[in-house]
Amino acid sequence: MNHKRRDLFLYQLIRSISSVIAASDIYTVHHQNNVSVIARMIGQEMRLSAFEVEGIRVAGLLHDIGKSAIPNELLSKYGHLTAEEYALIKTHAARADGLLFGIDFPWPVREMILQHHERMDGSGYPNGLMGNEICLGARILAVSDITDAMMNARPYRRALGIEKVISELADNSHLYDPDVCKAFMAIVADGGERLKNAIHIIY
Repeated sequence: MNHKRRDLFLYQLIRSISSVIAASDIYTVHHQNNVSVIARMIGQEMRLSAFEVEGIRVAGLLHDIGKSAIPNELLSKYGHLTAEEYALIKTHAARADGLLFGIDFPWPVREMILQHHERMDGSGYPNGLMGNEICLGARILAVSDITDAMMNARPYRRALGIEKVISELADNSHLYDPDVCKAFMAIVADGGERLKNAIHIIY
C-alpha cells in the first residue's frame, strides 16, 4: 500500500472509530477533537516538524478511545468516585493501547496514548514514568487534555475557564513539562482568545 492510500485508510479508520464512540459517548469525541486541536497548536508553537505535529494531532483524536470500554454512567457520575471506580477509569490508557494494537501508524501513536496520564514527577499512570521517560507527544497531550477538561463543562460541574487552567499548570509545575507549558502560555498570552476560537467549548 502506497503512502497516499495508507494515509487515506488511516483517516477513514479514525473517522469510523469516532462515529462508533459518538453513538454512546459524544462528550469523549468532542473532548478528543479539542485535545487534538490544542496539541497541534502547542506542537506548532514548539516548532516541531509538520510530521511530528500531525502524529500528535492523530494521537489526540484517539487518546481516550479506551473509555469506550468504561461504563458511561461511571464517566459522567455525579459526586466523588470510589477508589475502585477511579481504578477502573485509570485503565482506559492501557485499554486504548490494546484496542489500537496491530495498526501500523507512521508515528508512535500508541506510546503517546498509553503515556498521556504519566506525570513528570512519576506520580502518573499506568507505569509511573518520570521526566524524559515520557515521550514528548504524551507530555503535550497531558497539557492539552487537562486544558480541555477544565475549559469544558461536565455533567457534574461547570466549565472552569482558562484562568483555572493557567493556575493548574503554574501551581503544579512538577507535573507538566516546562517547555510544553511555556508554549501553552505563549498561545494563551492574549487571554486565551485564540484558543477559545479554535475549540468548541460547552459552558
